[in-house]
Amino acid sequence: MSVRELDTEKQEAFAGHVVEVLNDACVGLMTSIGHQTGLFDLMAGLAPSTSEEIARAAGLNERYVREWLGAMVVAGFVEYDPERRSYLLPPEHAASLTRAAGPENMAAMMPFLAMMGEVEQELLGHFRTGGGMPYSAYPRFQGLMSEESARVFDQALVDGIVPLVPGLTERLRAGIDVLDVGTGHGHAVTVLARAFPASRFTGIDIAANGIAAARAAAAELGLANARFEVADCAELTGSYDLVTAFDVIHDLAHPTRTLAAVAGALRPDGLFLMGDVAASSKLEENTEHPLGPALYAFSTFYCMTVSLGEGGEGLGTVWGEQTARRMLAEAGFGSVEVRQAEDDIMNLYYVARLDRAAA
Repeated sequence: MSVRELDTEKQEAFAGHVVEVLNDACVGLMTSIGHQTGLFDLMAGLAPSTSEEIARAAGLNERYVREWLGAMVVAGFVEYDPERRSYLLPPEHAASLTRAAGPENMAAMMPFLAMMGEVEQELLGHFRTGGGMPYSAYPRFQGLMSEESARVFDQALVDGIVPLVPGLTERLRAGIDVLDVGTGHGHAVTVLARAFPASRFTGIDIAANGIAAARAAAAELGLANARFEVADCAELTGSYDLVTAFDVIHDLAHPTRTLAAVAGALRPDGLFLMGDVAASSKLEENTEHPLGPALYAFSTFYCMTVSLGEGGEGLGTVWGEQTARRMLAEAGFGSVEVRQAEDDIMNLYYVARLDRAAA
């Protein structure tokens, strides 16, 4: 058996790549700090300023702000003038780092890195024993997802995602019954309920704290056409003209049962609008995906692991367009169209109708 000779040029190139990975991971965590403290948002509106001036404006400790600024300078996020000891966030960078950027704000994704680190040691044990972790092991997840979905839904749900289905805007304006499964903090429901007051919206989730937050938000907005219930998505009751599920089906313990329950809850002319990960079920087709490593990391640290922890199917990255189409067909959806919203590289949107509706 021959031993392949070491290609030293390839080895050195890869070693350099690993160093980049280490640096990028650290930049990701520091970017999370900048997002959560509001430093990016603040600096976007400031002229070149010293660390003292930035800390004072942010109400933060100067020593910590100065160290954070150092990381942002060497990462190329922030510009530094050593003579004036001043820092500037260029507007071209702010366009990807501030809350004002809406769906373009990539800094909002970085707190998920810290969340994954919180469960790393427990996850290591499951590499040896199998199984998974319960949803309760991720107390910050629903809040992070609420912020993540809000920056998309506030800008694109009514004017970008709903119009992917011809005629749906008109039906919602006229008044239909809508169910949102895995609603989390209910942001999709509140956005739609405000935009379409003639329609009636119900959001369900198994997490009581999320439903409590959703109810509070709807009450604050005075939405009489939105209600929320603690319920298992795999055990639906009632009948609806439209069922929605945004970035939730692949996480569920029992997605097969849930899709069957959705099919059973739809009226004859109803439709299912499912937004979920824009990826392939085949590893070889994800190698050029712009967020490929992130998809597999999120799956390992949360999606697959939570599903397995609840005694479920643990789809993880097995879920993709091919699997989604197959499972929708098995649930009874005879017509499935896949669409993508403009500037949304994260999700595909499945417009699914039942066999009886397509007949």
